[in-house]
Amino acid sequence: MVDLHIHSCFSDGSDSPETLVRLGKECNLAAMILTDHDSTRGTERFLVAAKDAGIRSLPGVELSIEFDNKELHLLGYGFDLYDATLQEYLEKFRTARTQRNKEMVRKLNDLGCTIKYEDIVQKAGDEDVVGRLHIAVAMAESGFVREKKEAFDKYIGTGKRAFVPRFRMTLPEAVQLIRDAKGYPVVAHPQNIGITLKAQRSLYKELKQHGLYGLEAYHSEQNKYMTVHFLAIAKEVGLRVTGGSDYHGAFKPSVKLGVGGGDLRVPDECFTQF
Repeated sequence: MVDLHIHSCFSDGSDSPETLVRLGKECNLAAMILTDHDSTRGTERFLVAAKDAGIRSLPGVELSIEFDNKELHLLGYGFDLYDATLQEYLEKFRTARTQRNKEMVRKLNDLGCTIKYEDIVQKAGDEDVVGRLHIAVAMAESGFVREKKEAFDKYIGTGKRAFVPRFRMTLPEAVQLIRDAKGYPVVAHPQNIGITLKAQRSLYKELKQHGLYGLEAYHSEQNKYMTVHFLAIAKEVGLRVTGGSDYHGAFKPSVKLGVGGGDLRVPDECFTQF
């Protein structure tokens, strides 16, 4: 069993790269890949820890993409971690994300929420890892909202009163970025794209011409019915399949490493194909 979609404290997860590997060892995972959002800052540590633990791994990342006025995520696997163009993009994203976070906090302050950006950074431990989840936690702790979900539903979710759009690439651009870095681009959690299965088939056929490698057919938020559909679409279009829990640690306690909600089983060949 493998888990190819995992987040650490260098993104919006709660665990260090080393802790993730220790947990993976306890789960008897044969392979793991760290796929932090728009960041590879924890990847070297993760790869070293995985090698020491006898767990197979590769560099990974999850890119935020602009698609049809919505956000789509693209996983990248097995790329050159030191590719200059890829790292330039990730640095550009980090700078834009910091500006976005500050603007959202400013908007929240105007709405009567008393949280401070500096306090959020201090609690997160590193300005580069701060995201909407950290802002939502601060809002709940301040008493402005009752829980993190309310923060997203009313204030910082897409299109809400304090929302600020993020910097994103287009889908073809992101596919090319991963390909140019000698990696494998894979559409993440297709159940969240927000278009019909028929439309997805057409999209994937087009993207395959641009170098799309695969589809994340196994995911914690997919039931068995959805998984069967995505496996069929991948076969029809000629894409390979991957899978993972999308583990975030304490920030998503219902999702467990390796098994998701309890019944996720990602086959070993999802890793060995690389």
